[in-house]
Amino acid sequence: MDARVLAEMGRALAPRPTAPVEPDRARLADLMARRDDLCAMIRAEANRLKQARDAWVKRDIASLVKLLQRRVERLETEIAVHVAAHDRLSRQSTRLQSMPGIGPILAASLTARLPELGRLDRRAIASLAGLAPHARDSGTFRGKRRIWGGRAEVRRTLYLAGFIASRYDPKLKAFRSRLEAKGKPPKLAIVATARKLLTILNAMTRDTVDYKIAAK
Repeated sequence: MDARVLAEMGRALAPRPTAPVEPDRARLADLMARRDDLCAMIRAEANRLKQARDAWVKRDIASLVKLLQRRVERLETEIAVHVAAHDRLSRQSTRLQSMPGIGPILAASLTARLPELGRLDRRAIASLAGLAPHARDSGTFRGKRRIWGGRAEVRRTLYLAGFIASRYDPKLKAFRSRLEAKGKPPKLAIVATARKLLTILNAMTRDTVDYKIAAK
């Protein structure tokens, strides 16, 4: 019965097939995932270091943190080498970094985890990235619109990028300031800024232009 329902849904919706991920982009995603793992370990050990009381334990934890930090540095070097070795990845990374607030790691994360960038409209790409507000209605109840779903890693990357870009890019800084002046909570203002940033990056990738050209 389940298979029959799924088959009927497929015939009714006729979804477009998802294009397979290119091997070079897939490896970049694996490298970024490993970096996330190591960074999570560093945060966990740093928290343990704050709570540790014994001097020997503190030294041991500090030593491990330094080791993990060196591994992250090696991994970031490998990420840079991999991106530079593939023209398609290198071009996209360079273009994304023309946007204030986006450095090599943020660009690599978006390149690896959001291959649809530039191929979808602004609403679809925002939903895919987990930055589109969705209604929470039930019957006559009308809940607040909140962001949910999408790709969590991409959402975190764009949230950070939105926060940084709103400090260095005049247009995004003014946009965030207007929202906060209207009484929007800081986190909500940053999410909205991240969504606007994503719209800009999507257009840049679609039109193959860097930020300075796209901003004119």
